[in-house]
Amino acid sequence: MQNINIATAQFENKSGDKKYNLEAIDRLSAEAAAKGAQVIAFHECSVTGYSFARKLDRAQLTDLAELIPDGPSIQALIGIAAKNNIAILAGLFEKDEAGNLFKAYVCVDKTGLLAKFRKLHPFINGHLTPGDEYVVFDLYGWKCGILICYDNNIVENVRATALLGADIIFMPHVTMMTPSTRPGAGFADPALWEKRHEDPTSLRLEFDGLKGRAWLMKWLPARAYDNAIYAIFSNPIGMDDDQLKNGCSMILDPFGDIIAECRNLGDDIAIATCTPEKLTQAGGHRYRKARRPDLYKDIIGKEHSPEQKVAWLS
Repeated sequence: MQNINIATAQFENKSGDKKYNLEAIDRLSAEAAAKGAQVIAFHECSVTGYSFARKLDRAQLTDLAELIPDGPSIQALIGIAAKNNIAILAGLFEKDEAGNLFKAYVCVDKTGLLAKFRKLHPFINGHLTPGDEYVVFDLYGWKCGILICYDNNIVENVRATALLGADIIFMPHVTMMTPSTRPGAGFADPALWEKRHEDPTSLRLEFDGLKGRAWLMKWLPARAYDNAIYAIFSNPIGMDDDQLKNGCSMILDPFGDIIAECRNLGDDIAIATCTPEKLTQAGGHRYRKARRPDLYKDIIGKEHSPEQKVAWLS
C-alpha cells in the first residue's frame, strides 16, 4: 500500500441547482488535482443541496433524485473525474426503479462508479428510506468506507466499518450551527456571512465556537483515534437554504490529529498525505486487537428499537 494524497473540500452550494454545484465540484477538483491530490471528497448532498429538501413533498423529491449510476449527475461526475484525472466523492438524492428514495454518496473515477453508499440514518425528509448495509471498497490500494453525517454519531457504525477493513472513512456532512440541548448550540446569524469581508473576526468566532468547530472537536478526533482510521470530514460553508454552515472540512489521521483543514471563509480545499504506517502505529490498532467480544457481543447485539430525534427539526 502506497501513500495517497486526499483532498477534502468545502463550498457554498445552491439549493436544487445541480449545474452550479457540479461546476463548483469541477473547479475544486481541478485545483486539487493540480496540487497533487489523487482523491477529493465533497459534502453530503453536494450535488443537489441539502437543507431545502425538508420542504419537499414526495413528488418534488422524486423529481430531484436520480438513478445511480445512469443519472445525469453521476455521468457528469465521471466526466469531471476523467477530465481532471482525480477520484471524486460527492452526494445527492437517489431514486431506484421501484420509486424508493435514498440519501446517497458515491465515489467515481474516470472508469465509472467505484462505490455507492446509502445513508443509514436519514432524517431531512420523511420520504427517504434508510440504507441497510455498510460499504467498503478499494481506492488506489486502500480500503475505504463511507458514513454520512448522522451515521457517524452512532459509534457502532464507525467501528463496524473499520472492522470490515476500512483504513479510510469518508465522512460527508452538513452539520453544525443548529439548535441542540448541548450548551452553546444554536443557529448562526446569516448577517455574519453577508458581512464576512468587512468583519471576518466575528464570523470566525462564531464558526470556531461551541456552535461549530469546538463541538466537532468533542467527538470527531475520537472516531479516528478509537478506530485507527483516517477520517475525511467534508462540510459546506455559507448558506445551505436558510442555514449558515461553517465548513471546517478536515482530514484526521489515526492518532486523531488534524493533518489538513480548510480555514478560508469561502470555497476551499485542504490536502493531506495518508501513510499506511500510521494505521498500525496508532493506539486504536492495538486496542482493536485487544477487544473481547465474548464480554459484550450479547449486550451490543441485544434487540433494540431505534429512535432518532433531531432537535432543530422538531
